Amino acid sequence: TTKAMAVSFLQPYFLLLFLFSAISFTDADSGMVGVNYGRIANNLPAPEKVVKLLKSQRINRVKIFDTDKSVLTALANSGIKVVVCLPNELLSSAASDKSFADKWVQANIAKYFPATQIEAIAVGNEVFVDPSNTTPYLVPAMKNIHGSLVKHNLDKSIKVSSPIALSALANSYPPSSGSFKPDLVESVIKPMLGFLRQTSSYLMVNVYPFFAYAANADKISLDYALFRANAGSVDPGTGLRYDSLLDAQIDAVFAAMSAVGFSGVKVTVTETGWPSAGDKNEIGASESNAAAYNGGLVKRVLTGKGTPLRPRDPLNVYLFALFNENQKPGPTSERNYGLFYPSEEKVYDVPFAAGKVRRSTPVKGNRGHDHERKTWCVSKGKVSKERLQAALDYACGEGGADCRSIQPGATCYHPESLEAHASFAFNSYYQKNARRAGTCYFGGAAHVVTQPPRYGKCEFPTEN
Repeated sequence: TTKAMAVSFLQPYFLLLFLFSAISFTDADSGMVGVNYGRIANNLPAPEKVVKLLKSQRINRVKIFDTDKSVLTALANSGIKVVVCLPNELLSSAASDKSFADKWVQANIAKYFPATQIEAIAVGNEVFVDPSNTTPYLVPAMKNIHGSLVKHNLDKSIKVSSPIALSALANSYPPSSGSFKPDLVESVIKPMLGFLRQTSSYLMVNVYPFFAYAANADKISLDYALFRANAGSVDPGTGLRYDSLLDAQIDAVFAAMSAVGFSGVKVTVTETGWPSAGDKNEIGASESNAAAYNGGLVKRVLTGKGTPLRPRDPLNVYLFALFNENQKPGPTSERNYGLFYPSEEKVYDVPFAAGKVRRSTPVKGNRGHDHERKTWCVSKGKVSKERLQAALDYACGEGGADCRSIQPGATCYHPESLEAHASFAFNSYYQKNARRAGTCYFGGAAHVVTQPPRYGKCEFPTEN
């Protein structure tokens, strides 16, 4: 299913090495990071080579989209835990025929377990947006697959769930107002969540901040989407502060579950990622942004912190995806989510050292990296004083702009106007952040100019 079905997430904001060589992808108190191993391509390395790649990068959890024999065999005795999938096209059979479910579990699960450490079965994938209308079969299929696991005495070792797209939500902003689409609630959401609670399983959710940003780049700060320093957003319903779009989207799912009486069910993000390339209308698709998102996400997960709404539940996520897949349909981004090329070379590099992710070096010519050399960031006209002051306060405070020159008696204090002072602060922040896309936004209060700003005798730097 094309991931672009994910809902837009409208919000106003004031605004890798992928931790590979030094971080083990564990599920201890720090949360867990795995990777999706998709194979819609005709040029990927053999599964045996892929397993070696995973182990060399210390990735110990993968999710695949089927139960391919060669992949499950290659993963045997590797120490890598696996989530497998029962494809959407088999939902009807699994739902209507228990003997089919029994045979499927025997041939695709029991045959390989425990040498291959299958830890969960994803029954279907984003079923609610499946054009074949397989939604009515979902929960019966989940129950029959679980029943077959019970018969094989595997139900304590292997969980059963199903990944849903964020488009299952009717509302997602603010997070506290999160709710499922009304037509899904009684027919499938409540029965599915009831099953997950009864079996001590978790809800699988595919969450892509990229789609929300690409659709609403004029309203959402790129820093907020990429886990970089930003002004954040406060949910008026709870008073909770959000520093990242992913956290806000996950909490919208938690709120939606609470609204239908299932607040105790846990969530795992089974897909999330950022494309390294895209079509012209796919704003923000670039190598530098993909590196920032994935590097920032791994750092975020390994802090062990939960979301503002569920602070005690560490995040568990699977990055999408291991490889660029050249046969995926849809926009260019669909074929460019990989951390690696099929050659096993990294698509981009986020150097890791001494426990900290350094900013990646922009690659000349990639859309979405830097503006041209001579650009500045200044305040927009027709912005309320309150909005401008709030953005100025953020830039000079949390944003880390150098605002010494606009203090009383300093070189750029005159002209003594809010617009001039805000422009100086915005530009300082913009230059300090290497003029990256999204760093001249401030909730719509700023914009990029190509002519040197003129405010009295004050000179605006073009780099820091």
